[in-house]
Amino acid sequence: MEKIQSVHPAGKKAVSMDKDKYEALKNSFIKCLKIRKKASFKELLVDVAADLQRENIRINGVIERNLFWVTLDMEAIGDLKRSKSMSPPKYSLPATI
Repeated sequence: MEKIQSVHPAGKKAVSMDKDKYEALKNSFIKCLKIRKKASFKELLVDVAADLQRENIRINGVIERNLFWVTLDMEAIGDLKRSKSMSPPKYSLPATI
């Protein structure tokens, strides 16, 4: 089983995750965010959980925790923007994705 070492945007220690789990969560997150354009983590968590269920993709572990690490990694590598000026913060995709 191949693992991915995630990156934290503030340079803190991050987790390693099964590559298939990471890719499934990331792809679903991007798909849901392309539909919403801008959304909070809670909104996207509901959308991702529904999308994974619709696609019959099973994720071992707590989806919320795993998705949180995927979003931190995406933010750290520039694949995700987080608007800190809004409460709750809203996520959006950069123009390049």
